[in-house]
Amino acid sequence: MFEVGLFAITWQQAVMIGIGILLLYLGIFKEMEPLLLGPIGFAVILANMPLTGITGEDPAGLLYAVYENFIGTGYIPLIIFLGIGTMTDFSPLLANPKNFLLGAAAQVGIFLALGLAILIGFDLSAAASIGIIGGADGPTAIYAATQLVGERPGIIAAVTVSAYSYMALVPIIQPPIIKALTTKKQRKIKMGKMRKVSRLEKIVFPIGVTIIVGLIVPSALPLVGMLMLGNLFQTSGVMDRLSDTGGNALMDIATILLGLGVGFLMTGDTFLQIQTIQILLLGVFAFATATAGGTLFGQLYYKISKGKVNPMIGAAGVSAVPMASRVVQKMGQEEDADSHLLMHAMGPNVAGVIGSATAAGILIGLLA
Repeated sequence: MFEVGLFAITWQQAVMIGIGILLLYLGIFKEMEPLLLGPIGFAVILANMPLTGITGEDPAGLLYAVYENFIGTGYIPLIIFLGIGTMTDFSPLLANPKNFLLGAAAQVGIFLALGLAILIGFDLSAAASIGIIGGADGPTAIYAATQLVGERPGIIAAVTVSAYSYMALVPIIQPPIIKALTTKKQRKIKMGKMRKVSRLEKIVFPIGVTIIVGLIVPSALPLVGMLMLGNLFQTSGVMDRLSDTGGNALMDIATILLGLGVGFLMTGDTFLQIQTIQILLLGVFAFATATAGGTLFGQLYYKISKGKVNPMIGAAGVSAVPMASRVVQKMGQEEDADSHLLMHAMGPNVAGVIGSATAAGILIGLLA
């Protein structure tokens, strides 16, 4: 324990303050998820300072109240999903509904990581929380973790940091995997124009998905329902004010609260454990196998279409929207400057959002 002024600070707190500074550096100077790593990094510093009134050690403190009332209840991830819905265009998926299967295939990473986590020694609920990292969807990972292991803050914190870190590292993690599973000839494949999707289709889609998910996987409805509500705000054409609020002001408020609440969990005694390193490594495995699963299913589409489908679009089946689609677009243009794969990749990409939320709902329904 170190003596600093009037206060005593443990080495664990000192290390976590350093991690908080590192997160701020990554967010501000490296622009890795700055809107979230900024609040989380600063909250980590606050939570590990030997003070009272705001720290994670004080049940009456601000960070404790934020976590208990907004994160632990699962409200903030749901509000963020509403905001995501207002910013998501499902037209590429509606133009080619078969892309639902590519989004589903990429969720294989969730279940492979779950199995590996069990082999390492995690119990089923913790393993499921870790596996959701493979969905590459931060709000879904947080929501699932709070529902499954709410009494173990160290796991929630590690899952959150892992999920958002790997989302930010999509342009680094995915390309080597895609290149290993595709040929140069395949990466050069150009895809034609997509059909135009009508306004009626866009309006019916979120309503229909909500009803179907509610009937088949009711435990996934909180996430999927909020996503579809936000999307309906956008597609209706008559709720612009609600769409703007959900995608901007409300989303920003929720992100700040999410950052503060997650930072509250990252105290030295809960975060600096062997299981944290294990979760971070399992997160890489989950995301990598999700990318591989989507790409391999893309190869199946390539075979069935007799070479008309670029298999790289399957890698976008992870839920990291639109980063995964941009990776596919960039890789396609590196092979052929006239290649335009972005909208084709967006179909599996937005399908992955629904797929990861549904997978999380299934696991919550079975284990919570």
